[in-house]
Amino acid sequence: MLGVDVLSEQKFAILLGKRVGLLTHDAARSRDGEPTWLVLSRAPEVNLVALFAAEHGLDGKEAASAVIKDQTHQPTGLPVYSLYGNARRPTVRLLKEVDALVIDLQDIGSRSYTFVSAMREALEACALAGVEVVVLDRPNPLGGVKVDGPMVDAEWRSYVGAFPVPYVHGLTMGELARLALQREGVLKLDDEQRAKTRLTVVPMRGWKRSMRWAGTGLKWWPTSPYIQDVAAVEGYPMTGLGCIFGGWTHGVGREQPFRGMAFRGKSADQVVKELTALEIPGLAFRKVEVVSNEGKKLHGTVVDITDWDALRPTELNFHLMRLACAWNGGNPFRAATKVEEQVFNRHVGSTAWWEALRREGSRVNVRSFVDDWVREAAEFQERSRAIRIYQE
Repeated sequence: MLGVDVLSEQKFAILLGKRVGLLTHDAARSRDGEPTWLVLSRAPEVNLVALFAAEHGLDGKEAASAVIKDQTHQPTGLPVYSLYGNARRPTVRLLKEVDALVIDLQDIGSRSYTFVSAMREALEACALAGVEVVVLDRPNPLGGVKVDGPMVDAEWRSYVGAFPVPYVHGLTMGELARLALQREGVLKLDDEQRAKTRLTVVPMRGWKRSMRWAGTGLKWWPTSPYIQDVAAVEGYPMTGLGCIFGGWTHGVGREQPFRGMAFRGKSADQVVKELTALEIPGLAFRKVEVVSNEGKKLHGTVVDITDWDALRPTELNFHLMRLACAWNGGNPFRAATKVEEQVFNRHVGSTAWWEALRREGSRVNVRSFVDDWVREAAEFQERSRAIRIYQE
């Protein structure tokens, strides 16, 4: 049972007599497939007065980084206030309209996916305004055991790096909200403000940390245009960082987002051969052919997961970056513009990796960094036990 299902079973008791705002999107649905906005809007116990939209919009169809505008939600007639436009958090004026803000967003388990940032911004704004926050929890589709990749350095904290966690963090939205309150530097609150913050997490029932999405029995609803299925969710931390710039593209045409790859000037056969030779644990590579909308044959390389337990989800990215240095005829990271450097580091988060990549190019020791990040991830897992809601 998802958080919204538990809330419904409890007859929405914690929302009775309150003006309710809802930060959500189309992918946040009950176990029966009904959007959370529908569940709350038709419940006679709930006085739903406003909706709030994060990146990709309430329907999840807007492109990445597209500005979301305020609008009216046609099915309910409620105002939809954008938290991905002129403002990234609800304003004091808007928060005066609500007594409680319910947050129900389906995350994908990777640090740079911005729904966790929308939650963080809303939590801080509500804490400062004295508004209660209710987080309806949902599964981390990558499970709650796998933690991997670099932590984000303090200097690179941003909207795509709002939490001091490894890139694959292994936490649910509710657990991240708890971490935000208990970890210095996540929320800009003093001790008194932190103590007065009213946060309620409505936990799931039946979810264990070992569960990946397939184990939940739930249908996957697209969270954004390029995350249409669980294959893309799993591919996002494997290739998303490696394809920021440098020559790699993710997908094969419009298909296989984050599972497909191509490099300009290299055939799919060459890519498969080179990546297979790396012997990255848990991964295999194969050539695919698709036909574009224009009827053109496109070739690319698809990454398959052969052993989830052995897999370090982010490792492939850093081999892709190293190969970009070898295949570009020069180090593209050394030639990066200031904007490219900032975009890269805000997503990856590691100054040490950036400096080594720029300095050493194709000779950079990926394995050494991966080993360091594995140790840091284990330390993070131990520290995060205090905010965990679910058992292994």
